[in-house]
Amino acid sequence: MLAGDALVAEAFRLSLDAGVEVARELVDATLAMIGGQQRDLEGGHDLAELHRLKTGALFTASVMCGVWAPGSRSTAIRPGARSRASSACLFQVVDDILDGDGYVVTVGEAGARTLATRRADRAAERLDALDADTSVLSEIVAGLAARTA
Repeated sequence: MLAGDALVAEAFRLSLDAGVEVARELVDATLAMIGGQQRDLEGGHDLAELHRLKTGALFTASVMCGVWAPGSRSTAIRPGARSRASSACLFQVVDDILDGDGYVVTVGEAGARTLATRRADRAAERLDALDADTSVLSEIVAGLAARTA
């Protein structure tokens, strides 16, 4: 627990060195993830909303911190980046397939695989729409989608 606390504090320290926008992304993502985890523990919440809060916030922040970082050449993509950044929903559906819970319980394994395919396609389309080199992110999306097999 202490190591985790130290890593979070170090992430905040480093993000402040990178600039207030980067720090704000990290703070917002951390708070959303904590809120999503609390809702998950309470039970009875919409899976898509939980995924958006828990993993989605962190995936989005990982892209947006790079967009906001000093010296970033990604300034042209800032206006649309947030809405296009997250492939967390894909990650969560794949995780549910591998663990046999979440969406597998609510829509069945075949339904969850269909959902994963749709989300992979949507994530790829969003990345293609960005005016930036998204090759690494595209590889991540492809790798996530391949994990469903």
